[in-house]
Amino acid sequence: MLNLLLAKRAPGVQRAVSLCATAGLLPLAIRLLALAAGGEYSVYQLGNWPAPFGIVLVLDRLSALLLLLTALVALLALLYALNGDDRRGHDFHILFQLQLLGINGAFLTGDLFNLFVFFEILLIASYSLALHGSGPERTRAGLHYVVLNLLGSSLFLIAVGTLYAITGTLNMADLAVKIAAAAPEQATLLRVSALLLLVVFGLKAALLPLHLWLPAVYGSATAPVAALFAIMTKVGIYAIVRTSTLIFPAAGPNPVQSLTWLPALALLTLAVGAVGSLGSDRLRVLIAYLVVVSSGTLLAGIARFNVAGITAALYYLPHTTLVTAGLFLLADLIARQRGVTADQFSPAPPLAQPARLGVLFFLGAVAAAGLPPLSGFLGKLLLLQSVSPGEAFWLWTVVLAGSWTGLIALSRAGSRIFWKTEGAGAAGAPADLPRLAPVVLLLGLSVAMTLFAAPITRYAEAAASQLLQPRAYITAVLESEGSP
Repeated sequence: MLNLLLAKRAPGVQRAVSLCATAGLLPLAIRLLALAAGGEYSVYQLGNWPAPFGIVLVLDRLSALLLLLTALVALLALLYALNGDDRRGHDFHILFQLQLLGINGAFLTGDLFNLFVFFEILLIASYSLALHGSGPERTRAGLHYVVLNLLGSSLFLIAVGTLYAITGTLNMADLAVKIAAAAPEQATLLRVSALLLLVVFGLKAALLPLHLWLPAVYGSATAPVAALFAIMTKVGIYAIVRTSTLIFPAAGPNPVQSLTWLPALALLTLAVGAVGSLGSDRLRVLIAYLVVVSSGTLLAGIARFNVAGITAALYYLPHTTLVTAGLFLLADLIARQRGVTADQFSPAPPLAQPARLGVLFFLGAVAAAGLPPLSGFLGKLLLLQSVSPGEAFWLWTVVLAGSWTGLIALSRAGSRIFWKTEGAGAAGAPADLPRLAPVVLLLGLSVAMTLFAAPITRYAEAAASQLLQPRAYITAVLESEGSP
């Protein structure tokens, strides 16, 4: 709100306010992670109205992990944007903070209608951020993105209205209790509502066949916006995890059975994303398809609905978010040095910093393709180990083929950008330290995840176990009367 007042009068002060606000999220997220690490739920009642009558915010291991991940990506994306990308359009910092509000709120809310509200907040900000910098390509992709999400929002409202008509509540914990005790004649409406929610969340998570908007939007957005958007698809995945383990528990007695198709759709999403990466003619579009691949990989683990599968997904989630965010920023650095050729896979003058950018690209490619020894390999190894030998054929085949396809696509991209050059000199200026530092940090965090794989995996396993025991969540929320 302060930045709204500073928009036209003091852009430099607006930058400082935005940076302080975003940097302040990081120590808060670390504190919340420490608070949730013990396994206890923290419930905050807005207005001190007890659940299910009031709105609650709920912190557990999963939401704390995602809050920390959001804070890390947002801070590094903003540091990159402060080098001039924020001045390519109006109100960047206002929209950036609004996007963070929507993302963080979606990870914390314990109320289904307020999940819709936070979805709308982050979508409204993302509509404008996708157009930041203008241009026909961004406008065309942004229009498709807006139309699809307006349809998704309509379906979300229909699902929420139907659930409220059946149960009389939209508090997630109370919904879990009411749906478990629903009469048999209500099963059809519950099934329809659950399916609508899966469609809506699948659209946000880029689940096949609702993924077509993502390559165009992410591939055309400015670099810091695309980096921030790397966490946005995880909101849809989070919503699928939360509703499928709490409201419609797939691991227990489930009269709705809305998630029967999820394992197959996840593997198909992974396969289509891998094929799309092979057919990409620009580096940023290739990275966008890697986001689709990561959505399929994450949902393939989540769809196991056991501790091992969800543990693998929760370890892989921060890895893929950090690496794809770093690759989007790196693609921008490469494009700036290739002149009019930008990030297209066409011959261009040699880069001004081929060794430095080449090492970063190699690190990002190894991590994104899931090659040893980096965190992408460990995440996929955990996923492959989560299935029994009798169920392993399709998962192993698609995951390994997707990794192999991604390696081919990234290798081809690297050879065309760094080796197939023409001309005598670099077309653009070399990247300075303020632009390089966020890229190094984002990609370097993949190395850190490898070095600290054991404690991160233990935390992911604890979060998975907590998700699959929804009774503790329900008790914490519905029996929290009197808490502040």
